[in-house]
This record gives sequence, structure tokens and C-alpha cells, in this order.
Amino acid sequence: MEIISANLRDLNPLRHLEKKCFPHDAWSILDLIAVLTYPDVIRLKAVQDGKMVGFIAGDPRRAKGFSWIATVGVLPNYRQKGIGRSLLRLCEEQLPTARVRLSVRISNEHAIQLYRQEGYQTINIWESYYNDGTDAVVMEKWRA
Repeated sequence: MEIISANLRDLNPLRHLEKKCFPHDAWSILDLIAVLTYPDVIRLKAVQDGKMVGFIAGDPRRAKGFSWIATVGVLPNYRQKGIGRSLLRLCEEQLPTARVRLSVRISNEHAIQLYRQEGYQTINIWESYYNDGTDAVVMEKWRA
């Protein structure tokens, strides 16, 4: 498995990954084009056997004093293998701020556990954030 930069040529594999990882909340085609083209966004993909198996996007928000992990996804058959952790760590390294935030479904216990292990702490709950009414846990990490 290797982690490399993603670009607009990755649109179709990213659409597939989004639908598999987030069946209720997959981003629209316009959102995917934006995340793959917007300046300053860190876009990384995990590739195994020539296939995109994971993706992360980090959005620096210098004026607000933090960066935002906009999305992290790993295809179901490739989870629990350290791919998400590797994507997260590499993205964080490339972000310019000491504070990094993200949101995660309150029901996604595996992801919440991973984020806690990586130093994130819960700072808020956004009620009924997701399309199906599920709450989001907002987490933050201070990097040295």
C-alpha cells in the first residue's frame, strides 16, 4: 500500500469510495470535484494493487487557527489494517496549523477510538448533523 497525492483524475474512484464508505452521506459530484481541485486542500489517497482503497482531505483554515479533516474513508474490505491511521498521520503532517478538527458519526465507534488513540478529544456534539439524523462528534487535536 502506498499513499500519494490525489487529483481530479481520481474522481471516479473517489465517487466509488464515497458511496461504499458513506452510503447515507456520500458527497455530491460537485463536492468531490471541489475537494479534488480547491487550492491548499491536502488530498491523499491510499493505493493498493492499483486501486484507491482510502482517501483523506485536509482543509487548512489559517484565519480560524485550525485545519479541518473534511473526510476520511477506507473501503470496508481494507479496514482495520492501519490505512486510515496512516492517511490521518500523513495528512496532519502536511497541515500548517497546530490544531486539527474533524467530525465523525457518534455511532462510528472504531473511528472514534482511532481518533482518541491519535490524540483527538471531543469538543462538541452536533445534533442531527447527518442526513439520517445521526449526531456528529466534533473532535480536536493539538499538535506540537
